[in-house]
Amino acid sequence: MSGQASFAATASSSTRPVEAGKRSLFRPCIDLHGGVVKQIVGGSLRDDQAAGGQGRTAKENDALRTNFTSTFSSAHYAKLYRQHDLRGGHVIMLGPGNADAAREALREWPGGLQVGGGINESNAKQWVADGAEKIIVTSYLFPDCNEFLIHAADVEGLCQGIDEELVRSLGQWTDIPTTYAGGARHIQDLELVHESSGGKIDLTFGSALDIFGGQGVKLKELVEWNVRGRVQSEQTA
Repeated sequence: MSGQASFAATASSSTRPVEAGKRSLFRPCIDLHGGVVKQIVGGSLRDDQAAGGQGRTAKENDALRTNFTSTFSSAHYAKLYRQHDLRGGHVIMLGPGNADAAREALREWPGGLQVGGGINESNAKQWVADGAEKIIVTSYLFPDCNEFLIHAADVEGLCQGIDEELVRSLGQWTDIPTTYAGGARHIQDLELVHESSGGKIDLTFGSALDIFGGQGVKLKELVEWNVRGRVQSEQTA
């Protein structure tokens, strides 16, 4: 299982010594909203919007800010990640109406993607049976979590830089695989995460990535970074 949390954004310039054999890597994502792959500004998606928008006015629901809406299916992205062996990616269901699209991605790469959004003790086993490598749980406490997915919601989708202080703290706090998401804008942010966390924290790119309509970083760059990182980790292990 994986755990997920959201944190507020702050800033710092401190770095940590990189541990031998540790290398921050790029982790891909597939965010689903209304059954479609999208990139959404994290702070604009309220809890009740994620639940379908009940209890809010049309004007309040219109406050949702979408950076990108894909014309490609979730399976298209899953296939792309599989082709480049980009493991550890997460499929996030932002509200109802996304289960079919999530399963479509899992069928394209069984055992290669994590899935989260509305998962609890009643349906977790079924998602694993449907092909999820791991399940991501946000509101259910459980033992034996073996990975964290941390969303810095205040900066997510803004492409204005990562929450460096949070990344540095995560590098100090956690001894299990951890992925940070929020604010990444170019390849230098991956280097910054590597330095700030001592190579312990991985990074997700969303709205800045070319496959999601962004202009800050190309998927090719991130694939090359991961290849170099794995080679270096193997050499120093």
